[in-house]
Amino acid sequence: HEIFPPLIFLGVGAMTDFGPLIANPKTLLLGAAAQAGVFVSLLGAMMLGFTVQEASAIGIIGGADGPTAIYLAAKMAPNLLGAIAVAAYSYMSLVPLIQPPIMKLCTTEADRKIVMAQLRPVTRFEKIVFPIATTIVISLLLPPVCPLIGMLMLGNLFKEAGCLDRLSDTAQNALMNIVTIMLATGTGLTMKAESFLNYQTILIICLGLVAFAAGTFAGVIFGKIMCVLDGGKTNPLIGSAGVSAVPMAARVSQVVGQKANPSNFLLMHAMGPNVAGVIGTAVAAGAMLAMIGAAK
Repeated sequence: HEIFPPLIFLGVGAMTDFGPLIANPKTLLLGAAAQAGVFVSLLGAMMLGFTVQEASAIGIIGGADGPTAIYLAAKMAPNLLGAIAVAAYSYMSLVPLIQPPIMKLCTTEADRKIVMAQLRPVTRFEKIVFPIATTIVISLLLPPVCPLIGMLMLGNLFKEAGCLDRLSDTAQNALMNIVTIMLATGTGLTMKAESFLNYQTILIICLGLVAFAAGTFAGVIFGKIMCVLDGGKTNPLIGSAGVSAVPMAARVSQVVGQKANPSNFLLMHAMGPNVAGVIGTAVAAGAMLAMIGAAK
């Protein structure tokens, strides 16, 4: 009944700090740029003979967001749910292996050494207004994605309100663990041998890799463009965190940057595009549901 992905988002929201994104709003563009992998994979899937609904569900793997991938697959391609879930979570766990070669290919040593200025402090008022405003705007523009964005921002309000510590703790720990187990078990129940062990599954896993690599590539390239436009103030490596594998993609940006310059600390800067990627992937899913799902 599609309830588990929104509950996962409730827990993710309770564990997420939108402060870096609020302090540096332009990193929202990096999160948007990294969604290019979603549409590259969508086109590739259609060229390989998948229907437009199936291609949409496959493409969302490029956002590196397991709950969103499962949510969209359950609505648009339930026959592919198992394969899409396996591909999405596999590539999320392989972030430290897949991203660094692409990041190094797209940047120079000088790019990777760029030290970014410390982020400004973010007020409690800003942190409370942000989830409310985001929910209203995205829900009005894309009603189909309201369950995901609404639960993500509700979880974040639990964290930021300051008077809901018990609810925040439950969402982050007990509820998150229970829902993860139920989600994994429920998805596993759809993976019958005749519908999972076939040629289509191999294609989906390959397309997932293409989507993930394209998203990383687009994020870093847009980071380089931003670096040129702002006079070298942005380290392009943070663009790779635009895929929404939170916080693993941000940690990879930190590790690669610190190898080039031991005094470089990119983690909090990378968290901006990282959490923007979560919102971006949900928006991409909502756009597909609004435009393609209606034609189903």
